[in-house]
Amino acid sequence: MWIVNELIMKMHSLLSWRIQNATERRQNNASRRNFFAVSVAVGLGLMLLAVSGFAQINKADDKSIRPFRINIPEADLADLRRRIAATRWSDRETVDDYSQGVPLAKLQPLVEYWGTKYDWRKIEAKLNALPQFVTTIDGLDIHFIHVRSKEPNALPVIITHGYPGSVIEQLKIIDPLTSPSAHGGKAVDAFDVVIPSIPGFGFSGKPNGTGWDPDRIARAWAELMKRLGYTRYVAQGGDWGSPVSGAMARQAPPGLLGIHINLPATVPPEIGSVLMAGGPAPAGLSEKERAAFESLDTFFKNYRAYAALMGSRPQTIGYSLADSPAGLASWIFDYNNGEPERLLNRDEVLDNISLYWLTNSAASAARIYWETRGQSVTIAAAQKTGEISLPVAISVFPGEVYRAPETWARRAYRNLIYFNEVDRGGHFAAWEQPQLFAEEIRAAFRSLRTEAKPTPQTGIRRTDLLRNDLSAPGRETVQVRVDFDPGAAFPKHNHPGEELVYVIEGLLEYSVEGRAPVTLKAGEVLFIPAGAVHSVKNVGGGNGSELATYIVEKGKPLLVLVK
Repeated sequence: MWIVNELIMKMHSLLSWRIQNATERRQNNASRRNFFAVSVAVGLGLMLLAVSGFAQINKADDKSIRPFRINIPEADLADLRRRIAATRWSDRETVDDYSQGVPLAKLQPLVEYWGTKYDWRKIEAKLNALPQFVTTIDGLDIHFIHVRSKEPNALPVIITHGYPGSVIEQLKIIDPLTSPSAHGGKAVDAFDVVIPSIPGFGFSGKPNGTGWDPDRIARAWAELMKRLGYTRYVAQGGDWGSPVSGAMARQAPPGLLGIHINLPATVPPEIGSVLMAGGPAPAGLSEKERAAFESLDTFFKNYRAYAALMGSRPQTIGYSLADSPAGLASWIFDYNNGEPERLLNRDEVLDNISLYWLTNSAASAARIYWETRGQSVTIAAAQKTGEISLPVAISVFPGEVYRAPETWARRAYRNLIYFNEVDRGGHFAAWEQPQLFAEEIRAAFRSLRTEAKPTPQTGIRRTDLLRNDLSAPGRETVQVRVDFDPGAAFPKHNHPGEELVYVIEGLLEYSVEGRAPVTLKAGEVLFIPAGAVHSVKNVGGGNGSELATYIVEKGKPLLVLVK
């Protein structure tokens, strides 16, 4: 450890001396002093890593990614079985359909099987066979599955589940997405897959305060992808995953290319107001629009009471769900007029219900409805779709709450790049039709794969290393390593933000307009003002490399080539 500390002290001294001298030779104003201070504070660790291979972790701000493994105590499983055996059942419904809720004849055998024959250890083993991790973001532990494809140019995707779902929903699509050639696809359509548990759900932490709405979750997801080292990625979501992905698209974090959703917020304001009031279908609707209205009307009037209750009293219902396995099972089993029973098998349903029970997360998960005050995820105005400019892709599944009409979709999302109606699958589409769902994701994002950053000239390689938010609103620090082959030159360009260059290796010549060219060797520093046109050439006999640190406004290009 003393070697690492010594290297850090030497590097700090070297950088302080270089920066002081560079600053004295140029205008010494407050903004440049701030720039240098921030650049060194943010970049010191990475510069050290780039030059010597060592770095230190600030324990006070733990951004580490920790391996995670599930091991539910046997005592918890025994307690679950004991509670199920002691269930006091209500009398049966007075109708012969689902109009009063889950029929006793449907629920009772399921719960009895849960308490006698169901084996939680099977799904636990399946989850533990996947790479699982936890990292702390915004003060909360976030659990996630992260499976990298073996394909070299895999596109990262972050996939968000909904309610009453969990990461279990997406398990079947992991292999078709990471290994498409083994599932009828092409290697060029491969994805790296990241599946986080929403705060309050599953193995993620339970918020102890308010404010964890889709917007905040979206910011946490962007931070997660940054920590994983992804500089280009896409997002996908259904149910609550749709407003979370939509919020990511509105916020447009650096690197997000577009989103795909399978419960889109396409309902126009005038239609939404009628649905909320319980009125009849407006005149002038097309056949598909009328069908969508009728499905939503039925859902709002008959099947959405759970959302109204959790949107207003999640704590009240939470006591019952936390104490009664039969109550929890009926609550989840009843979703979308009994869809779990219709489209999933018994063990799959119980895997998900068991996850809620064993993590005691029914109440904390329900609070996401309260955080949004019961706003519908299907209404465009509520989800602010008009503020989304990033590419949006939509897949419509016939068994979903409603079949979004393309006319509404194009009105809600101004940059709709993909719209497709498939012939099977419902609300839990990834769970119910994993092959079809994976095919939809591949097709939806195919056009975005071609938008990789071009290399300005052969012999030059750029590697994005770090993005870090600054206290100033809308500003961030960006670090990029650039490697030059012998004789390679980076043509004339400028940066909207200020740049601090640190030469890691070789001899690099910097030609800044209005100044004489300057040649820097390893360990030397150069400040380049925002907007200054300049070029860089490797004039040494071997390879050269630099570490460039910028302060820029979010959303602006990092580099602009100049003719």
